[in-house]
Amino acid sequence: MNNITRTAMITICGRPNVGKSSLTNALVGEKIAIVSDKPQTTRNRIYGVVNREDTQFVLLDTPGLHKPRSRLGDYMVKVVRESLEQVEAALLLVEPIAHVGEPEKILLQRIQEEHLPCVLCINKIDTVEKKDDLLEVIAAYSAVYPGFDAIIPISARTGDGLDDLMAQLQTYAAEGPQLFPDGMTTDQPDAQVCAEIVREKMLLCLDKEIPHGTAVEVTRFTEREDTGIIDLDVTIYCEKASHKGIIIGKHGDMLKRISSLARRDIEKFMGAKVYMETWVKVKENWRDNVNFIRARGYDEQ
Repeated sequence: MNNITRTAMITICGRPNVGKSSLTNALVGEKIAIVSDKPQTTRNRIYGVVNREDTQFVLLDTPGLHKPRSRLGDYMVKVVRESLEQVEAALLLVEPIAHVGEPEKILLQRIQEEHLPCVLCINKIDTVEKKDDLLEVIAAYSAVYPGFDAIIPISARTGDGLDDLMAQLQTYAAEGPQLFPDGMTTDQPDAQVCAEIVREKMLLCLDKEIPHGTAVEVTRFTEREDTGIIDLDVTIYCEKASHKGIIIGKHGDMLKRISSLARRDIEKFMGAKVYMETWVKVKENWRDNVNFIRARGYDEQ
Protein backbone atom coordinates (compact mmCIF):
# COMPACT_ATOMS: atom_id res chain seq x y z
CA MET A 1 0.00 0.00 0.00
CA ASN A 2 1.51 3.31 -1.10
CA ASN A 3 1.11 6.40 1.07
CA ILE A 4 0.68 8.83 -1.82
CA THR A 5 0.71 12.49 -0.80
CA ARG A 6 2.22 14.05 -3.93
CA THR A 7 1.45 13.89 -7.67
CA ALA A 8 3.24 14.93 -10.85
CA MET A 9 1.66 14.96 -14.30
CA ILE A 10 4.31 14.88 -17.03
CA THR A 11 3.76 15.01 -20.80
CA ILE A 12 6.16 12.95 -22.91
CA CYS A 13 6.29 14.54 -26.36
CA GLY A 14 8.42 14.39 -29.50
CA ARG A 15 8.38 13.55 -33.19
CA PRO A 16 7.21 10.11 -34.34
CA ASN A 17 9.35 7.05 -33.61
CA VAL A 18 11.70 8.51 -30.98
CA GLY A 19 10.62 5.98 -28.34
CA LYS A 20 7.91 7.74 -26.31
CA SER A 21 5.84 4.58 -25.80
CA SER A 22 8.95 2.50 -25.07
CA LEU A 23 9.95 5.02 -22.40
CA THR A 24 6.45 5.03 -20.90
CA ASN A 25 6.44 1.23 -20.73
CA ALA A 26 9.93 1.18 -19.18
CA LEU A 27 8.98 3.67 -16.45
CA VAL A 28 5.63 2.01 -15.71
CA GLY A 29 7.25 -1.43 -15.61
CA GLU A 30 4.79 -3.15 -17.93
CA LYS A 31 3.49 -2.82 -21.46
CA ILE A 32 0.62 -0.33 -21.57
CA ALA A 33 1.47 1.40 -24.86
CA ILE A 34 2.12 -0.38 -28.14
CA VAL A 35 5.49 -0.09 -29.81
CA SER A 36 6.71 -0.51 -33.39
CA ASP A 37 9.47 0.81 -35.61
CA LYS A 38 6.89 2.54 -37.82
CA PRO A 39 6.05 6.23 -37.28
CA GLN A 40 2.66 7.29 -35.86
CA THR A 41 2.12 4.08 -33.93
CA THR A 42 0.46 5.91 -31.03
CA ARG A 43 -2.82 7.58 -32.02
CA ASN A 44 -4.25 8.70 -28.71
CA ARG A 45 -3.12 10.13 -25.40
CA ILE A 46 -2.34 7.34 -22.93
CA TYR A 47 -1.81 7.75 -19.20
CA GLY A 48 0.91 5.64 -17.61
CA VAL A 49 0.84 5.54 -13.81
CA VAL A 50 3.94 5.07 -11.66
CA ASN A 51 3.89 5.04 -7.84
CA ARG A 52 7.24 5.67 -6.17
CA GLU A 53 7.49 6.25 -2.43
CA ASP A 54 5.06 9.12 -1.63
CA THR A 55 4.57 10.26 -5.24
CA GLN A 56 2.23 9.21 -8.02
CA PHE A 57 3.61 10.08 -11.47
CA VAL A 58 1.07 10.30 -14.30
CA LEU A 59 2.91 10.12 -17.62
CA LEU A 60 1.07 11.29 -20.75
CA ASP A 61 2.32 9.31 -23.75
CA THR A 62 1.33 11.25 -26.87
CA PRO A 63 1.28 10.68 -30.65
CA GLY A 64 4.35 11.90 -32.51
CA LEU A 65 4.00 15.45 -33.84
CA HIS A 66 3.71 15.18 -37.64
CA LYS A 67 2.08 16.91 -40.61
CA PRO A 68 -1.48 15.53 -40.71
CA ARG A 69 -2.91 14.10 -43.93
CA SER A 70 -6.36 13.04 -42.68
CA ARG A 71 -8.98 13.87 -40.05
CA LEU A 72 -7.40 11.21 -37.86
CA GLY A 73 -4.04 12.95 -38.31
CA ASP A 74 -5.64 16.29 -37.35
CA TYR A 75 -6.97 14.66 -34.21
CA MET A 76 -3.56 13.23 -33.30
CA VAL A 77 -1.87 16.64 -33.63
CA LYS A 78 -4.63 18.20 -31.50
CA VAL A 79 -3.99 15.57 -28.80
CA VAL A 80 -0.30 16.55 -28.70
CA ARG A 81 -1.08 20.27 -28.34
CA GLU A 82 -3.70 19.76 -25.64
CA SER A 83 -1.49 17.34 -23.67
CA LEU A 84 0.77 20.28 -22.81
CA GLU A 85 -2.04 21.99 -20.89
CA GLN A 86 -2.47 21.57 -17.12
CA VAL A 87 0.60 19.43 -16.48
CA GLU A 88 3.54 20.05 -14.15
CA ALA A 89 6.27 19.63 -16.76
CA ALA A 90 7.11 18.49 -20.28
CA LEU A 91 9.63 15.85 -21.29
CA LEU A 92 10.88 16.38 -24.84
CA LEU A 93 12.20 13.07 -26.14
CA VAL A 94 14.66 13.20 -29.04
CA GLU A 95 17.08 10.93 -30.86
CA PRO A 96 20.88 11.44 -30.59
CA ILE A 97 21.06 13.55 -33.76
CA ALA A 98 22.77 16.96 -33.64
CA HIS A 99 19.97 18.76 -35.48
CA VAL A 100 16.84 20.38 -34.11
CA GLY A 101 14.01 19.71 -36.57
CA GLU A 102 10.73 21.53 -37.15
CA PRO A 103 8.63 19.22 -34.91
CA GLU A 104 10.99 19.85 -31.98
CA LYS A 105 10.93 23.63 -32.58
CA ILE A 106 7.10 23.63 -32.67
CA LEU A 107 6.92 21.63 -29.44
CA LEU A 108 9.44 23.86 -27.69
CA GLN A 109 7.46 26.93 -28.73
CA ARG A 110 4.28 25.36 -27.36
CA ILE A 111 6.07 24.42 -24.10
CA GLN A 112 7.27 28.02 -23.79
CA GLU A 113 3.73 29.34 -24.40
CA GLU A 114 2.46 27.17 -21.53
CA HIS A 115 5.36 28.34 -19.29
CA LEU A 116 6.22 24.72 -18.56
CA PRO A 117 9.51 23.49 -17.16
CA CYS A 118 11.07 21.18 -19.74
CA VAL A 119 13.45 18.24 -19.52
CA LEU A 120 15.34 17.28 -22.67
CA CYS A 121 15.71 13.51 -22.85
CA ILE A 122 18.12 12.15 -25.44
CA ASN A 123 17.02 8.56 -26.07
CA LYS A 124 18.79 5.64 -27.75
CA ILE A 125 22.21 6.48 -26.27
CA ASP A 126 23.03 2.77 -26.58
CA THR A 127 23.40 3.48 -30.32
CA VAL A 128 25.96 6.31 -29.82
CA GLU A 129 29.54 5.21 -30.39
CA LYS A 130 31.46 8.35 -29.32
CA LYS A 131 30.74 10.60 -26.34
CA ASP A 132 31.55 13.66 -28.48
CA ASP A 133 28.52 12.84 -30.66
CA LEU A 134 26.28 13.17 -27.60
CA LEU A 135 27.89 16.50 -26.67
CA GLU A 136 27.09 17.79 -30.17
CA VAL A 137 23.41 16.88 -29.68
CA ILE A 138 23.33 18.68 -26.32
CA ALA A 139 24.99 21.74 -27.86
CA ALA A 140 22.54 21.85 -30.78
CA TYR A 141 19.47 21.78 -28.53
CA SER A 142 20.94 24.19 -25.96
CA ALA A 143 21.58 26.72 -28.74
CA VAL A 144 17.92 26.59 -29.83
CA TYR A 145 16.39 26.44 -26.34
CA PRO A 146 18.65 27.49 -23.45
CA GLY A 147 15.86 27.07 -20.88
CA PHE A 148 15.92 23.30 -20.27
CA ASP A 149 15.68 22.39 -16.58
CA ALA A 150 17.84 19.35 -17.26
CA ILE A 151 19.32 17.41 -20.18
CA ILE A 152 19.36 13.67 -19.49
CA PRO A 153 20.74 11.02 -21.88
CA ILE A 154 18.82 7.74 -21.57
CA SER A 155 18.11 4.42 -23.22
CA ALA A 156 14.51 3.27 -22.85
CA ARG A 157 15.64 -0.10 -24.20
CA THR A 158 18.44 -0.80 -21.68
CA GLY A 159 17.19 1.36 -18.79
CA ASP A 160 20.31 3.57 -18.70
CA GLY A 161 19.60 7.00 -17.21
CA LEU A 162 16.02 6.21 -16.08
CA ASP A 163 16.84 6.61 -12.37
CA ASP A 164 18.31 10.06 -13.09
CA LEU A 165 15.21 10.92 -15.09
CA MET A 166 12.82 9.87 -12.32
CA ALA A 167 14.84 11.87 -9.79
CA GLN A 168 14.42 14.95 -11.99
CA LEU A 169 10.68 14.33 -12.48
CA GLN A 170 10.34 14.05 -8.69
CA THR A 171 11.21 17.76 -8.43
CA TYR A 172 7.93 18.63 -10.17
CA ALA A 173 5.72 16.73 -7.72
CA ALA A 174 3.21 18.83 -5.80
CA GLU A 175 1.11 18.10 -2.73
CA GLY A 176 -2.06 16.41 -3.87
CA PRO A 177 -4.31 13.37 -3.59
CA GLN A 178 -3.71 10.03 -5.29
CA LEU A 179 -5.35 10.21 -8.74
CA PHE A 180 -5.33 6.49 -9.62
CA PRO A 181 -5.83 3.54 -7.24
CA ASP A 182 -3.01 1.17 -6.28
CA GLY A 183 -2.31 -1.42 -8.97
CA MET A 184 -3.69 0.72 -11.80
CA THR A 185 -0.98 1.37 -14.40
CA THR A 186 -3.02 3.04 -17.16
CA ASP A 187 -6.32 4.85 -17.73
CA GLN A 188 -7.09 2.72 -20.77
CA PRO A 189 -9.90 0.16 -20.42
CA ASP A 190 -8.69 -3.44 -20.79
CA ALA A 191 -10.59 -3.84 -24.07
CA GLN A 192 -8.80 -0.80 -25.53
CA VAL A 193 -5.39 -2.17 -24.54
CA CYS A 194 -6.30 -5.48 -26.21
CA ALA A 195 -7.35 -3.66 -29.41
CA GLU A 196 -4.09 -1.72 -29.44
CA ILE A 197 -2.06 -4.89 -29.03
CA VAL A 198 -3.75 -6.35 -32.12
CA ARG A 199 -2.90 -3.15 -34.01
CA GLU A 200 0.71 -3.39 -32.85
CA LYS A 201 1.01 -6.88 -34.33
CA MET A 202 -0.32 -5.61 -37.66
CA LEU A 203 2.34 -2.90 -37.62
CA LEU A 204 4.90 -5.65 -37.00
CA CYS A 205 3.64 -8.10 -39.62
CA LEU A 206 2.40 -5.88 -42.48
CA ASP A 207 4.35 -3.62 -44.81
CA LYS A 208 4.16 0.02 -45.82
CA GLU A 209 0.89 1.90 -45.52
CA ILE A 210 -1.48 -1.00 -44.87
CA PRO A 211 -1.27 -1.10 -41.04
CA HIS A 212 -1.69 2.69 -40.84
CA GLY A 213 -4.99 2.28 -42.69
CA THR A 214 -6.38 -0.10 -40.08
CA ALA A 215 -8.50 0.37 -36.97
CA VAL A 216 -9.26 -2.31 -34.39
CA GLU A 217 -12.37 -2.70 -32.27
CA VAL A 218 -13.07 -5.26 -29.54
CA THR A 219 -16.77 -6.02 -29.99
CA ARG A 220 -16.99 -8.61 -27.21
CA PHE A 221 -14.98 -8.80 -24.00
CA THR A 222 -16.35 -11.30 -21.48
CA GLU A 223 -14.86 -13.32 -18.65
CA ARG A 224 -16.16 -16.80 -17.89
CA GLU A 225 -17.22 -17.04 -14.25
CA ASP A 226 -16.11 -20.63 -13.70
CA THR A 227 -12.65 -20.52 -15.30
CA GLY A 228 -11.66 -16.85 -15.63
CA ILE A 229 -11.03 -17.41 -19.36
CA ILE A 230 -11.53 -14.23 -21.41
CA ASP A 231 -13.43 -14.38 -24.70
CA LEU A 232 -12.63 -11.65 -27.23
CA ASP A 233 -14.28 -10.83 -30.54
CA VAL A 234 -12.08 -8.46 -32.53
CA THR A 235 -12.89 -6.60 -35.75
CA ILE A 236 -10.11 -5.15 -37.91
CA TYR A 237 -11.22 -2.36 -40.27
CA CYS A 238 -9.18 -1.57 -43.38
CA GLU A 239 -9.67 0.89 -46.21
CA LYS A 240 -9.51 -1.33 -49.31
CA ALA A 241 -10.65 -4.79 -50.34
CA SER A 242 -7.11 -5.50 -51.57
CA HIS A 243 -5.81 -4.67 -48.08
CA LYS A 244 -8.33 -7.07 -46.57
CA GLY A 245 -6.86 -9.87 -48.68
CA ILE A 246 -3.32 -9.03 -47.55
CA ILE A 247 -4.33 -8.87 -43.86
CA ILE A 248 -6.06 -12.28 -44.09
CA GLY A 249 -3.26 -13.76 -46.22
CA LYS A 250 -3.12 -17.00 -48.16
CA HIS A 251 -5.28 -19.63 -46.44
CA GLY A 252 -5.75 -17.09 -43.59
CA ASP A 253 -2.09 -17.46 -42.58
CA MET A 254 -1.38 -13.74 -41.98
CA LEU A 255 -4.48 -13.21 -39.83
CA LYS A 256 -3.60 -16.32 -37.83
CA ARG A 257 -0.08 -14.97 -37.25
CA ILE A 258 -1.33 -11.55 -36.17
CA SER A 259 -3.95 -13.10 -33.87
CA SER A 260 -1.50 -15.57 -32.33
CA LEU A 261 1.10 -12.89 -31.54
CA ALA A 262 -1.59 -10.58 -30.15
CA ARG A 263 -3.19 -13.28 -28.00
CA ARG A 264 0.17 -14.08 -26.40
CA ASP A 265 0.67 -10.46 -25.31
CA ILE A 266 -2.96 -10.04 -24.26
CA GLU A 267 -2.70 -13.11 -22.01
CA LYS A 268 0.42 -11.62 -20.44
CA PHE A 269 -1.33 -8.27 -19.89
CA MET A 270 -4.57 -9.79 -18.55
CA GLY A 271 -2.95 -12.61 -16.58
CA ALA A 272 -5.55 -15.02 -17.93
CA LYS A 273 -6.20 -17.49 -20.76
CA VAL A 274 -7.70 -15.77 -23.81
CA TYR A 275 -9.85 -17.12 -26.64
CA MET A 276 -9.99 -14.66 -29.52
CA GLU A 277 -11.92 -14.58 -32.78
CA THR A 278 -10.89 -12.01 -35.40
CA TRP A 279 -12.70 -10.61 -38.44
CA VAL A 280 -11.59 -8.18 -41.15
CA LYS A 281 -14.00 -5.64 -42.66
CA VAL A 282 -13.55 -2.96 -45.32
CA LYS A 283 -14.44 0.62 -44.35
CA GLU A 284 -13.31 2.93 -47.15
CA ASN A 285 -11.64 6.21 -46.18
CA TRP A 286 -12.42 5.69 -42.49
CA ARG A 287 -9.56 8.00 -41.44
CA ASP A 288 -11.54 10.94 -42.89
CA ASN A 289 -14.90 9.74 -41.55
CA VAL A 290 -15.53 11.92 -38.47
CA ASN A 291 -18.33 9.77 -37.06
CA PHE A 292 -16.28 6.59 -37.47
CA ILE A 293 -13.12 7.91 -35.80
CA ARG A 294 -15.19 9.34 -32.94
CA ALA A 295 -16.87 5.98 -32.45
CA ARG A 296 -13.40 4.37 -32.21
CA GLY A 297 -12.49 6.73 -29.35
CA TYR A 298 -10.69 9.44 -31.34
CA ASP A 299 -13.09 12.16 -30.20
CA GLU A 300 -12.33 15.69 -31.39
CA GLN A 301 -14.64 17.35 -28.86
